Amino acid sequence: MKRTLLLTALSGHLLSGIALSQETDAPRVEAPIIVTAPGPARSSDELIGNATALDRAEITARLSGTLGDTLAGEPGVSTTFFGQGASRPVLRGLGAERVQVLTNGIGVVDVSAASPDHQVSADGIDADKIEILRGPAALAYGGQAIGGVVNVIDGLIVDTLPEAPVSGEAYGAYNSVNDGTEAGARAAFTTGPLVFSLSASRRDFGDFNIPGLAESRQLRHREELEEALHEHEDGEDHDHDHDHEDAGNGTLPNSFLETQTLGAGVSWVGERAFAGFAVRQQTSQYGIAGHSHAHEEDEEEGAEEDHDEAAPYIDFEQMRYDFRGGLNLDGDILKKVTATLSYSDYEHSEIEGGAASSIFKSEGFEGRIELDHALAGFEGAVGLQFLDKSLDASGGEAFLTPTDTQSIALFVYETRDWDSGFGVEGGLRLEQLEHDNAVAGKTEFDLVSASGGVHQHFGDGWFAGAQVAYTERAPNESELFAFGPHLATEQFEVGNADLSKEKGLNLEATLRWRGANASVGANLFRTSFTNFVYLAPGTIEEDGELISEEHGLPVYLFSQDDATFTGGEIYGEYYLDNGPLAADWTFRSSLDYVRAEFDNGGDVPFVPPLRATASAEADWERIEAGISLEWADNQKYVGDGQLGTSDYTLINLRTALKLSEYGIGKEGTQLFFEVRNAGDKEVRLATSVLRDMVPMPGRNVRAGLRYTF
Repeated sequence: MKRTLLLTALSGHLLSGIALSQETDAPRVEAPIIVTAPGPARSSDELIGNATALDRAEITARLSGTLGDTLAGEPGVSTTFFGQGASRPVLRGLGAERVQVLTNGIGVVDVSAASPDHQVSADGIDADKIEILRGPAALAYGGQAIGGVVNVIDGLIVDTLPEAPVSGEAYGAYNSVNDGTEAGARAAFTTGPLVFSLSASRRDFGDFNIPGLAESRQLRHREELEEALHEHEDGEDHDHDHDHEDAGNGTLPNSFLETQTLGAGVSWVGERAFAGFAVRQQTSQYGIAGHSHAHEEDEEEGAEEDHDEAAPYIDFEQMRYDFRGGLNLDGDILKKVTATLSYSDYEHSEIEGGAASSIFKSEGFEGRIELDHALAGFEGAVGLQFLDKSLDASGGEAFLTPTDTQSIALFVYETRDWDSGFGVEGGLRLEQLEHDNAVAGKTEFDLVSASGGVHQHFGDGWFAGAQVAYTERAPNESELFAFGPHLATEQFEVGNADLSKEKGLNLEATLRWRGANASVGANLFRTSFTNFVYLAPGTIEEDGELISEEHGLPVYLFSQDDATFTGGEIYGEYYLDNGPLAADWTFRSSLDYVRAEFDNGGDVPFVPPLRATASAEADWERIEAGISLEWADNQKYVGDGQLGTSDYTLINLRTALKLSEYGIGKEGTQLFFEVRNAGDKEVRLATSVLRDMVPMPGRNVRAGLRYTF
């Protein structure tokens, strides 16, 4: 099966070669414009780094409960999957604090990077577009973007007038795997120079079905060995004959998700300027699957609480206010100025036994001013970015102490293309960052990030490029100041206020080709880290003794070591008009891999294995249908104390009836029907901290309607 799927994935790239002899101008599908990149507007084909974008139709078709799960499957993109309620994207094996998640170009200002069970306050259900950016342009957002940038664009503030006075969409779907419903609506109303935007969405997912037991075979085997060892040590024969009912069988307990978002914006759009204001509220409740500590403690004390009442869950709310404005200067040197300011008020409570065991609050401002310019043949942007936020955690299970964070950064990014097709691009960012912790005091960092690259456009559709990037990242609040039981990861986490800044040197080469009916690309990279921050098993001192377990949890220390990440992606598309079955066909495939090792020996944890994808879509005038395959190899290169994962193959099916062809709605209006994980396979992601207790959902039949107007 491995060989078959690998050959299937690679065949897409070989098919692209068939079109080499075809015309290369007027391609059937043009590369998307990437607005996240600073400076002049450019398509993904003009950037050295790998950049992709999902439009609204693609987002709707791929939508899952969280941002990471929606994007997983893009070349080089995985997810931290923490059940239905929480996940962040993982880019090339890097996640959390090394992938910058933005909303409309500004940070989400939440606490999702502090823990894998914390939901990202931008999940994509109401997004107009999602962009993924890597390379020199990404470093304009700082060292926390060394893995890349994910920008969720909600469209509540617009800088151009819509073509129609009224436009929008309504969307709804049902999922069998969790007996869940999801719905969303968005609309824009234009009157003169004013544009009013509204959006609303809601999810209601129950506990999701899984193919078998929640606990992995490896974990059950290790538990059996530990039980046998305890029996041998105490000389008693304990009855451990159980069927892991508490781990879930067929359905994962406490994996529900309920979310609701409401957004509104107003924009003024003139001939040379725009200004807008938006407000967005997101609320969510979701179970912390795979954790039963509340019940276990109650049972030890003889309590007989209801299972559902004691099950831990998270209840969070964020209010976000955005202002954005821009002015086209149209000068020979000064081209455009854009300013963005965001205020966020975020709070989430971790509820156990009906009461809040801990409360996390994050409040802050973030702003960015960017000036586009042209000088001596170069085009680019110079800008200022600042952040002022506070993080406060309280309660018996709060593993973080209150911390205020302030930063200010200057950045410049430049690009130039010559008539010969040769071009250069690069940037520099200088940042001062300060953490002020209530217990440990102030910690300051001076950070420098720089990047540069060269590329060559060839006349027959080929593009080649190479780049080098150096980044410095300051440790975040958890890495510096954590001390306490972190029940989401089932670890007692201990930060280190003496951690040094993390440094990364990235080398990358890219080769792409685009023709009329095909495209193919490859990226190879190597990133060397100095003082890479990670969690490792360790000990702490208590009553003069070193202990490796506290509060019934293993002790993990935030440590530093040099590390190297090596890998790449290959991806391709091929379009065949009027092919077999009188359909227009689209074939896509990709192959991605990353290997991450510590220089002093050992493997970096939570890194995805080799993965291949392949898909075929047939499009008739009124109906479309497709199949996609995803295969991932086993992951045996795991960190200390971690268990490996098995290989898996996912099969997804999709068909849609184009109602717009029957005069219902505008283009994009359709009834759709999907089967995800059609083989009901057990899937455990190497990038998930809960992989041995929380598998991916089983077979899901998803049906819905998207109506555009």
